[in-house]
Amino acid sequence: MESIFEFYGWDVLKAVQMHQGLINSTYIINTTSGEFVLQSVNHTIFKDPAAIDHNINTIGSYIKENHPGYLYTYLVPTLNGNTLVEWEGKYYRAFHKIDGYALSVLDNPIQAKEAATQFGNFTQILEGLDMGKLKITLPDFHNLSLRFHQFSEAIIHGNSNRIQDSSNAISFLQSHKWIVDQYVKFIQHADVKQRVTHHDTKISNVLFKQIEGIEKAICVIDLDTVMPGYFISDIGDMCRTCLCDVSEEEGNLDLVKVDGAKWEAIQAGYLSQMETVLSNFEKDHLFFGGQFMIYMQALRFLTDHLNNDIYYGAKKEGQNKVRALNQIRLLEVYNKLK
Repeated sequence: MESIFEFYGWDVLKAVQMHQGLINSTYIINTTSGEFVLQSVNHTIFKDPAAIDHNINTIGSYIKENHPGYLYTYLVPTLNGNTLVEWEGKYYRAFHKIDGYALSVLDNPIQAKEAATQFGNFTQILEGLDMGKLKITLPDFHNLSLRFHQFSEAIIHGNSNRIQDSSNAISFLQSHKWIVDQYVKFIQHADVKQRVTHHDTKISNVLFKQIEGIEKAICVIDLDTVMPGYFISDIGDMCRTCLCDVSEEEGNLDLVKVDGAKWEAIQAGYLSQMETVLSNFEKDHLFFGGQFMIYMQALRFLTDHLNNDIYYGAKKEGQNKVRALNQIRLLEVYNKLK
């Protein structure tokens, strides 16, 4: 790491690796000139780290000019002015450390509303940014039509034993293809537009801080997946990851429940920022966002199971099937909210 520190001219007092987050390696670097967050970008997932660097800087420049008071994770330049360092086959970038903390689970609807408000505000303040200036960091990331096609291929070409063993889950997902059809109609509608979308709106991607004794969400973080997209990706991922008290790894499906109060809080927080930005047609699809995202993740988990766990991997036999069944149950209980 000493070689990386030299790029920034840091006099390092202490470096500690953080173990939050699954994709990038993250370190807190304490120096004589302040605290920084240093990350090694996982370029097996993100094939074009330069595209991420471009997007974060492009958004940062727009915010500095148009919303200078907004708290944003600006990249720190090296001594030669670069914000992406390539060293020995790896890619690194640094941010100023922001005083705050991330949550791993939601305890109450107030936190849900705070997080949704921040994600909505992030998209809202960037409404004027030309989408043509941003690059795609993960092609087809939330393309539901593609995910259903991959699922359909896995049913034909996947592991025959797993296909037979998963027949009930396969039938369920096939019977809900109407979600794919509705997604296609949604993105093709004249009143729907692409905006700056985070695409990974789990609770750990918002920083919180105690302000005068009140827990407030202060900043959106982890911007690797930020690119042009549809708002249903963000509202949907909040529904998928914030409404249930157990994770997608939970095999006891009786524990998979949704909290209606948290759904109301997410909706209220998001619309507090996006009410005047979204079209009436888009606002009519807030609930659909959750259906879209939960269904897509069920498809992806079962597809990987049928394909012998080549994408997500599995630490134990049938792990991706458990995840798929978890998301199928989540979709079932979520649908009952409406």
